Amino acid sequence: MHATALIAEDEPLLAQALQAALAQAWPELRIVASVADGASAVAQALQLRPQLLFFDIRMPGLDGLEAAAELADQWPTGTPFPALVFVTAFDDYAVQAFEAQAVDYLLKPVQTARLQKTVAKLQLTLAKSSPAATHLEATLDQLRSLLGAAPGTPPAPLKMLQASSGNSIRMVPLDEVVYLEAADKYVRVLTAQHEYLLRTPLKELLPQLDAHRFWQVHRGTVVQAQAIDSVLRDATGKLQITLRARPEKLAVSRLYAHLFKAM
Repeated sequence: MHATALIAEDEPLLAQALQAALAQAWPELRIVASVADGASAVAQALQLRPQLLFFDIRMPGLDGLEAAAELADQWPTGTPFPALVFVTAFDDYAVQAFEAQAVDYLLKPVQTARLQKTVAKLQLTLAKSSPAATHLEATLDQLRSLLGAAPGTPPAPLKMLQASSGNSIRMVPLDEVVYLEAADKYVRVLTAQHEYLLRTPLKELLPQLDAHRFWQVHRGTVVQAQAIDSVLRDATGKLQITLRARPEKLAVSRLYAHLFKAM
């Protein structure tokens, strides 16, 4: 049976070039879909279940890392997770991060010799018969490290948020925040009794939060650890958080389930 792959690349010419290069380096490989954004990559991968994924790092909406994390969270239990290759423009920091986590990558424009090395590595990976759960856990570990890595010196943790409430700006102490939730290019700030809107994407806010106090539990959710009352596991094994000061239950993705290993 021929190996199958999905390409996620938002630049059509680069997607065509990668597909043509793969046809030369691995004629038996079948490209089952080529998509131009992270959300489509997740949807098509879940539907088609390819064995290999070539994800561009920079894409509209979900980037390559975020799409991979979202896919890992939704991937069916007991099914081998696809082997991942990230495609990126030359970036010393990204390359160092990928190599540190033993994640395969291709630099744009794709070079023949480098692609042949990647193909050989992927063929070896597919030949191994490791358990599906082990493969997924290894991928989750790699994605956690890559998503948590950031170049440069991290800024000092914030103590106050300047959030919108109607026509006014409220100074919200972080001690009062129960959880934060991404809302497109904004962030919902939930305290015990109020809700505010922060005009900063969650991705930009995260490096400014104290990671020991504020735990990311989902791609779009960050909760203050002291605000967690309990963690519940449902019949499918998924985790949900109940809060001390609010009625909502917050979903915990696979990527962050390791925070609650005692469960």
